[in-house]
Amino acid sequence: MDHQINLLASAIPLLLMLLLTLLQLATATDSARSIQIMNESGRRTEVHWVHPETGEMVLQSTPDILHGASFALNSYVGHTFEVRELAAKKTGVCAGEDMTCRVDHFTVNSNQDQVIMIKDGVDVEHTDSKTIASKSASTLLDDCKSTAKSHLSSDPASAINILEDLTKCVQKGIAVEIERANEEIAFQATVRKDMAALVENYTCADESLNTTEAKRTEYWESGGKVRRRMKVNVMIDRPASRIHTIENFLTEDECRAVEEAAAPLLHDATVADGSGGSKLSESRKAQQAGIKVHWEKELEGDLIARLSRRVYDYVNHVLPFEIQENGQEDLMSIQYFGRGPDDEAPDRYMPHCDGDCNGLDFKPGNRMATIVMYCDVPEVGGATRFRNSNIHIRPKKYAATFFSYIDPVSMKMDNQFTEHSGCPVVEGEKKIVTQWVRLGVDDENPWNSFNTLGIKYSDAENQ
Repeated sequence: MDHQINLLASAIPLLLMLLLTLLQLATATDSARSIQIMNESGRRTEVHWVHPETGEMVLQSTPDILHGASFALNSYVGHTFEVRELAAKKTGVCAGEDMTCRVDHFTVNSNQDQVIMIKDGVDVEHTDSKTIASKSASTLLDDCKSTAKSHLSSDPASAINILEDLTKCVQKGIAVEIERANEEIAFQATVRKDMAALVENYTCADESLNTTEAKRTEYWESGGKVRRRMKVNVMIDRPASRIHTIENFLTEDECRAVEEAAAPLLHDATVADGSGGSKLSESRKAQQAGIKVHWEKELEGDLIARLSRRVYDYVNHVLPFEIQENGQEDLMSIQYFGRGPDDEAPDRYMPHCDGDCNGLDFKPGNRMATIVMYCDVPEVGGATRFRNSNIHIRPKKYAATFFSYIDPVSMKMDNQFTEHSGCPVVEGEKKIVTQWVRLGVDDENPWNSFNTLGIKYSDAENQ
């Protein structure tokens, strides 16, 4: 009996090596690695590098890493870091036993693009895809080994047959994992091949480049007093990455109502600064103005309220969240002006994501969908490009571009497929109306009570 168990045990390491070989890509010989640290502990933390010879602690994170925030650093395989909890600003104490500040450590492994999560309790773990694959492989082998031992204890004479069953169990698990991985790899490889072919021949400067052909066409009927049937071109329809264009989404009178409301409020564009606030934009050169929606006038036929209601109706048509207008951002009027082909700094918007596009968990109160509506389109320039998805959209008057960047089942964010840019406006004017749509906001928790880390300002002050 012991000999048979040993026979099975000796086979496990070989099968484990096989599985890990199939699931992991070859590791680069260069030991430099990039690490993304995500703080989901509910506490303020800081990260120290541990000197490999002296054990000296060298602070890496400045400022502190708030709950919900991320911190990037570059290091090398084998280097160790210590994560420390910091005392709450309000109480001056930590949340550990006897109010002690908790610590944990992680060591940089050989995987590329590592993601480190600081969990509740200041427990640190690797969550990059290769580490997850390794854990998945170990779990699979443990399950198969347990089943084999159970069979062996009931029928000691069939060790060889059980070993064959063990091999089949592992092979089946490998096949499932490889199928999942191959689907994602195949999709991304196709996108990138198409992109490469496009980049060779076209840029934003090529005005002959038309809107990318849709994957399929649908029709959507808007509600309200004036019901209209609209053509929808579905460009991408992945769980966390949806891109649609909608023809004749808004009207001339709605555009003029927004423009009149925006005229006295226009100012230089600002963007989120990545630490909870906003700053003047270096990537977007344009004028913008927030437009408050007077919902109390909706039943009276207010044009801006009518347009805004159509926005939320379409978002709820695509996504299962039953989004309401309560607590949402204002509509945003954004205007780009062309000053001719010799302009060295034309109005444009550089590649960016409207919300998180890192493939990680959704942060409460943050953006998860966008609708861009075109009121005036330029004679030259101004296209919208989703470069990682190989989608090029030439603006069309009164049309809209919808894109969402959340998987409503897993609540994971898009992983770069909805990153987009606005090509330079060379001649004419580009006037758009944009609605960023958030999840988790309401009258008591409006959008401006959250910072860009998904934390309410009142809670951040007590971290």
